[in-house]
Amino acid sequence: MRDLAAKRAVVIGAGFGGIALAIRLQRAGVQTTLVEKRDKPGGRAYVWKERGFTFDAGPTVITDPDCLEQLFEGTGSVLKDYVDLLAVDPFYRLCWEDGRAFDYNNDQEAMERQIAAFNPADVAGYDRFHKYSEELYQEGYLRLGTVPFQSFWSMMAAAPQLMRLESWNSVHAMVARHIQDPQLRQAFSFHTLLVGGDPFKTSSVYALIHALERRGGVWFARGGTGALIDGLCRFFTDLGGDLRLNASVERIETEGDRATGVVLEGGEVIPADMVASNADVVHTYDKLLGRTPRGKSKARSLKSKRFSMSLFVLHFGVSTPQPQLAHHTICFGARYRELISEIFSGPELPEDFSLYLHAPCATDPSMAPPGQSSHYVLSPVPHLGAADIDWSVKGPEYREKIIDYLEERYMPNLRRDLVTTRIWTPQDFKDDLNSHLGSAFSLEPILTQSAWFRPHNRDDVIPNLYIVGAGTHPGAGIPGVVGSAKATAGLMLEQAADLR
Repeated sequence: MRDLAAKRAVVIGAGFGGIALAIRLQRAGVQTTLVEKRDKPGGRAYVWKERGFTFDAGPTVITDPDCLEQLFEGTGSVLKDYVDLLAVDPFYRLCWEDGRAFDYNNDQEAMERQIAAFNPADVAGYDRFHKYSEELYQEGYLRLGTVPFQSFWSMMAAAPQLMRLESWNSVHAMVARHIQDPQLRQAFSFHTLLVGGDPFKTSSVYALIHALERRGGVWFARGGTGALIDGLCRFFTDLGGDLRLNASVERIETEGDRATGVVLEGGEVIPADMVASNADVVHTYDKLLGRTPRGKSKARSLKSKRFSMSLFVLHFGVSTPQPQLAHHTICFGARYRELISEIFSGPELPEDFSLYLHAPCATDPSMAPPGQSSHYVLSPVPHLGAADIDWSVKGPEYREKIIDYLEERYMPNLRRDLVTTRIWTPQDFKDDLNSHLGSAFSLEPILTQSAWFRPHNRDDVIPNLYIVGAGTHPGAGIPGVVGSAKATAGLMLEQAADLR
């Protein structure tokens, strides 16, 4: 560690990926500065507090806590020293407009009883799908999830196993091979939407999410996801790291083919031996490196890619408890395939929707004042490139439509009991998070934009520039971006050792 202590790294962006990378570097002895343009860390996991309510911007589904525990290895500290994770049960309550519901959890017997109530023949089919998901978990997550694919041949070495598991098929296609009931097919394929993927187009490798949840459970941090972010940032600074808030990066400085540091708005220069970006990957190349030939060429290439859908998010607090709600509720609309196609392709905002309803007080009542309840509801919507929508006009209208729907089906007297509301639109993703096209999850996770085909963890031209987060391998979601930090940190520490 003493040999690395003279090395300096700057990480741009304090989202989950940036924080996890900064921890790994600082833990190894590299003096690391983490810079964040907003007044609080978290990125997409930002937090608001209003009238006693705590509103997590997201993500709120925490899986694979082991990937977080690994950040503390060798330090004498453990995750529970900084944050208290609470088990969520059921993982999700899935609801349809015909009144049917399914509590999705880790109780095998309860799962089989519920599946049998939909279609007895699907009990055996689910068992086959679960085994398939386990194989994907072993191959796609444990073996390859944190391995940086820096060359085409590194990906080809993994190809035989992925071909054997038919990774060219979509998640929905593989679910449908095993399960007959249309609603159960939705129940076991919707997970790709949580990482920005169309279940009818996303590689079946992402079916590993099912095994990931069954193995590790679904969790929530006491005090909200923001409390987890705060705990990880305290750990980083306890290690000696430097966290700089309200520090917007204007550009990445380069000299020849190397990055030499970052320049903040206002002109302050932070020199570094290595630079890593947790900012949006298009923003990184188009804006932060826009003065360089590499930045211009890579930005052009990235803009030709397919990007995930965006999200419309309504945060709201109500004056009454909502005991009828599970922590996570998936509210399926009347359409599935057709709706998802319109969400990803546009050209307009669909008239109908499917929703994710978050009710954290079901697990942690401290998220709202006593006797009240904090919520957000999320609707997948087209990104700004797929649908030309003026969200300053459409946003308030869409909010009212969603409130009406929730009051009719899930939350009686919602309008009467509303205390406060806040909306977050694709335009906010673009303006506040520098997200290309207002995409919520960066590049769409199709097979031809995964692994080596995704932006690499280390840039191919600037050898001491690195990428971390949803825009690089392995992709979005907390396990994905924390896994990207592990892959990127490995490359950076190899370079730091070579620079001694």
